[in-house]
Formats: sequence, structure tokens, C-alpha cells
Amino acid sequence: MMIAPTLPPELRAALDGKLQGFSRTDAAQRSQKISTTYRAGGGSGTIKSEADALAYALARMPATYAAVAASLNALTEIVPEFAPETLLDVGAGPGTASWAAAEAFPSLQDFTLLDANATLSRLALELARDSTRLAECRYLPGDAGGNLAEVSQADLVVASYIIGELSEADQRRLTEAMWAKARHALVVIEPGTPAGYARILALRQQLIALGAYVAAPCPHEKPCPLAASDWCHFNQRLPRSQAHRQIKGAEVPFEDERFIYVALTRTAPATRAARVLAPPDVGKAEISAKLCTEENLAIIKVPRRDKAAYANARRWRWGDAVIAES
Repeated sequence: MMIAPTLPPELRAALDGKLQGFSRTDAAQRSQKISTTYRAGGGSGTIKSEADALAYALARMPATYAAVAASLNALTEIVPEFAPETLLDVGAGPGTASWAAAEAFPSLQDFTLLDANATLSRLALELARDSTRLAECRYLPGDAGGNLAEVSQADLVVASYIIGELSEADQRRLTEAMWAKARHALVVIEPGTPAGYARILALRQQLIALGAYVAAPCPHEKPCPLAASDWCHFNQRLPRSQAHRQIKGAEVPFEDERFIYVALTRTAPATRAARVLAPPDVGKAEISAKLCTEENLAIIKVPRRDKAAYANARRWRWGDAVIAES
């Protein structure tokens, strides 16, 4: 089941409830300060008050949710039989990835969230309190690296926008620890920047060496075929609510979230599909698309005269898993 990139109604309602009496101007100022620190590698350490946590959630939850939803959709498309019952959300923050996983996998019954920020954990529990799926979730205090040893294995482990806050040595330790806790699958999402791609690439190589299979976005476990000047990333467009636009100080009614992810599994996927790595170029005579295939990187050209193939290629979007006939 493919899920939408927008926050589920229960989460929107919970956020709206928290917004009552909350100054949009104050939220916008707090959000800007937090975002600046976050982009500079400061992580969530500047979020110290309930107002900070709510400002952060309003500014970042919609885009983070959209990126996690797209990543989980990619996993379910390649491994449709996957039906996890337990989830571990590493670096959970306000619980965004757990909400997306609950939507993507109706089979999930048990949610464990882990984060060092007590203020964000309180907000996460408040937002989940009246949820039909997440009301009984467990939120464990402590940093992602140090506390994983105490946590039970889960069918699915998700880590969104967390590894970039760590040193390279800590990233490697966390990667190994998360894989040890993933009974069936691990999904890691990072910003769609060259640095985010480099972190995902390092994690991917490390876990392939430990026996992991790549379900998405790559259709193989080979080294990434992209040239050094290029990097793999994707885009998810999401609508902005009025409150979201106010917090962001934005006029545009939508936002584009650039992200990179990798979904790794314990068993090899039964099927493989090529991945569209950039927006296809739709011309009058042909459609040209950059694909990552099982064999290599390929520029596929689909001529208009091949009506069926052309009609099929017109539906391709950046990030899609496709069956391409070269």
C-alpha cells in the first residue's frame, strides 16, 4: 500500500490542538533559529523548551514525514510481502518516522522510539496520546548510539535525519548497532545533499559487507555507478498548510524536500527494478531517462513511435522503480 506524503489526519489534529494560543510569530522566530543551528550540524540540541519543540515540529515534521513516507513506499514496492509487527525509531525526535511507518504498515503493533532530547520526547508522546495506533508507544531516553544495546530487536528499524549529527566513527558504530537490532529491514533517510549521499553510501557499503541486501533505491549491491561529481537523491513535493507557510515565512503553497535513503533487508528481494535518478526529459520525438539498473547506469531513450513504451515512460517520475525495456 502506497501512502500519501501528507501528515495523517490524527497527527494534523494533534498539532492543531497544540497550536491553540501559540504565537505564529514566536514560532517562526524559534523555527528559523533552530533551522540555522540544524543546518550547521548542531542537531536538536538547541530545542530546550516546549515552544522550541512545537516550532521545530511545525517547521520540519511535514517535510520529514514526506521523505520517510516516500522511502517506506519504495521498500514496500520492492518487498510487498513485508509485514513488520515491531518498529524501532532511532533518533525519533517528535515521532515523525513512527507515524509514517504506522501508515505504511498496518501490521505494526509495537512502537519503540529512542532519542536523547527529553523535550522532543514529551511532545512525541503528547502527539501520540490519542492516536489509534501510537497511543501505547514506548519512548526511551538516551542517545542513539549508547542506548541501542539495551533495546530489543525489531522487525523494522528506521533512522531519519540522525546520522549526520554524529562523527564518522560514531556513524559506523551506530550503523552496526542498528543493523544488529533490525530483524528484517533497516531504512535510513538523510538530507539529499552531497554530504547526506556520502553518509548513506558509507552506511550502505558497511552493511553490504555484513551481508545486507539493498531493496531500494539501488537494484543491486554493487558500488554506486554515479560519477564523483554526481550524487543520488530524490525529491518529494508536499503541500503547505497555512500554519506551515506562516512558520516558514513562505508564500508558495508547497515545499520540495530533497532526500536520500537506503532500505536494506536480511534476505534478497525477489524482484529488482531500475530506479529513475532524475526527472525524465520528455521531448517531441522521445523520452530520455537516467536509470540505475542491475547492470549499470543507463540513459534510456524511448521513441514516440513506440506508442506503448512511450505512454508507459511518460508516467515515470524521479525516484520511481520502473521496468525498462532498452
